[in-house]
Amino acid sequence: MSLFLTLLYVFLCNSVSLSSSLSLHFPLTSLRLTTTTNSSSSSSSLQTSLASRRNPSQSSSSPPYNFRSNFKYSMALILSLPIGTPAQTQELVLDTGSQLSWIQCHRKKQKPTTSFDPSLSSSFSNLPCSHPFCKPRIPDFTLPTTCDSNRLCHYSYFYADGTYAEGNLVKEKFTFSNTQTTPPLILGCAAESTDERGILGMNLGRLSFISQAKISKFSYCIPTRSDRPGFTPIGSFYIGENPISRGFKYVSLLTFPQSQRMPNLDPLAYTVPLQGIRIGQKRLDIPASVFKPDAGGSGQTMVDSGSEFTHLVDVAYDKVKGEIVKRVGPRMKKGYVYGETADMCFDGNNPMEIGRLIGDLVFEFGRGVEILVERQRLLINVGGGVHCVGIGRSSMLGAASNIIGNVHQQNLWVEFDVINKRVGFAKADCSRSIP
Repeated sequence: MSLFLTLLYVFLCNSVSLSSSLSLHFPLTSLRLTTTTNSSSSSSSLQTSLASRRNPSQSSSSPPYNFRSNFKYSMALILSLPIGTPAQTQELVLDTGSQLSWIQCHRKKQKPTTSFDPSLSSSFSNLPCSHPFCKPRIPDFTLPTTCDSNRLCHYSYFYADGTYAEGNLVKEKFTFSNTQTTPPLILGCAAESTDERGILGMNLGRLSFISQAKISKFSYCIPTRSDRPGFTPIGSFYIGENPISRGFKYVSLLTFPQSQRMPNLDPLAYTVPLQGIRIGQKRLDIPASVFKPDAGGSGQTMVDSGSEFTHLVDVAYDKVKGEIVKRVGPRMKKGYVYGETADMCFDGNNPMEIGRLIGDLVFEFGRGVEILVERQRLLINVGGGVHCVGIGRSSMLGAASNIIGNVHQQNLWVEFDVINKRVGFAKADCSRSIP
């Protein structure tokens, strides 16, 4: 079962065109998608889509809609979203690493409880095989598509951990209120899948939700996780203007021209200029080039809400692990790998002590912008009395990128300002009520 549902085999190849015409706020819930305590547990999937993007433009004629809601958080962010006419609530994983959104459209008797019924919506329509997006290898969006027996466009998605979703490409409205309804957007309508929830694709591709709905910015505040039984932390999510954004510190997104197509690069991801990593007071001896795309695209650093753990390329991972071994090596759990990628794990019920011995973890972006992972929340409870540093090895995913996962976005406001091509961060207590 996939934890984060980010795509592995979607290839994307063109530009983005966005404008600010809609600002919405939806309720989110969270779901612990798997519980695992051994090395055979499902790994975090990484989207390795290939594409390029251009500077989007902003429309000044649209009113500044702003909406806010709470969400529950454990491993993944689950968004409850009204789709269709009349609206049917769908549960979708909020994923900044995916482009195409897709919903559950199972027609089996054992269908998921949140399955969308197209026959009940007056705004639903199927994409025919003649539609441009059903053609093979079109610019910006290449999917394994075929024509089904009804001459409708059929697609298939396969994930790194063996899960999948397949169905038809369709058009449907997101109906938020009587006055706030998107035009029909292209999305997948999965008739077969191994997961009970769909995807809300939020990357920079032209078929992502934010691009089709012309949303210029969104932000979320993820609270710290809790091991307390029966308690689920609550955070906040905005689409549109965030009232506290004046306190954000921004880093510019790295952009890539259309001609700069590299085999290991995802130009539709939110790529940030990571410069270094500190553990305690020590800045690790990691070449800055490790965090930037090389000639083949390897080394890209992206911010991904759909991945739980952070993942690092081998050079950076080995330096981090080497420093942690120096500090607490004898206490590490020998031969244990969580999610097939993370092997800095510890037995016992005293993760605070291990964290104290390791120290704070800091991701440096320059100009005073950094992500601080305080020592008391450095270790993640993965079950069975085991706690792991929330970092995995990217190469074990078959990836060549650095990914900042959601465990290292806790107690932070993270804003994706698409129009100005930047990502903002602000330290916060995300478990508190936010205006």
